[in-house]
Amino acid sequence: MFRRQLMDYFERGTVVVLTHNRRARLLQTLRALSRLPDGWPIIVVDNGSSDGTARAVSQEFPSVLLIRSRRNIGAAARNIAVAYVHTPYVAFCDDDTQWQPGSLQHAACVLDAHPRIAVVNGCVLVGEEDRIDPACIRMATSPLDRENLPGPQLLDFMAAACVVRTRAFYEAGGYWPPFFIGGEESLLALDFAQRGWRMVYIEEVLVRRASPSCSVFLERRRMRNAIWVAWMRLPWRLAWEETLALLRKAAGRHQLRAVLMLTMTGMTRAFKERQVVAPRVAAMRARLLAQGAQETHEAAARPPRSSLAS
Repeated sequence: MFRRQLMDYFERGTVVVLTHNRRARLLQTLRALSRLPDGWPIIVVDNGSSDGTARAVSQEFPSVLLIRSRRNIGAAARNIAVAYVHTPYVAFCDDDTQWQPGSLQHAACVLDAHPRIAVVNGCVLVGEEDRIDPACIRMATSPLDRENLPGPQLLDFMAAACVVRTRAFYEAGGYWPPFFIGGEESLLALDFAQRGWRMVYIEEVLVRRASPSCSVFLERRRMRNAIWVAWMRLPWRLAWEETLALLRKAAGRHQLRAVLMLTMTGMTRAFKERQVVAPRVAAMRARLLAQGAQETHEAAARPPRSSLAS
């Protein structure tokens, strides 16, 4: 009996780590994950690294399942990893994020107790100062109905800081490869919601992350992917509203032409995947869009820091 309970404890989930050419950082992350009391097996997907990542992982962590992709395929590499997962839950992180002790089991308990939940998004603490990621602050104040869920309900999540029900991931089809990296979660989140799954933010589930660096190319892809998602899943009017908001954002950052060119290159492919979500899901998305517009307006109305200091 005790042996069966012990096996159930360790077979609740699998950790999937995505990496590309960050060998030293990945090894630090794997050392931290290996010390966790949860004992979940670890799968590393090496996304076409050329810095000796695969050899280093094989030598130091022989118990880790290493999957080598011949080229960098972005977020879709997580789909490959999930094909090797045989546990009910899968915890995703990147080579610069580390699950904290007890957090995986806490997330698993939430999923055990709430069979409608597909995703538990953790609280991401950034850098040595343990600053709460701004995305998590927005999640904590989600305007969506709570529905007796154990945390604020979401319509998006963070790909590298979530524990997902494996069955739900299979049902929704995983990550769409053309997105590569940057806001790739949005489409999957809409597809979860369309199938009746729920997503929640649980602040007690902790993930630490090194201070991220966001390149201009990643920022452009995020905006491109968001526009693609709008036209792949949202009603025409809402898709236009989101597109215009994103193009105004791009213009404000002097990226309008680059974002337009990047977006139009793949629009035909995005339109071929168009499957409009149910009115219930569209209404949830509209509420979040309204919240975002209000926050942008309030931020623009605030006086600059320099004037406050004077």
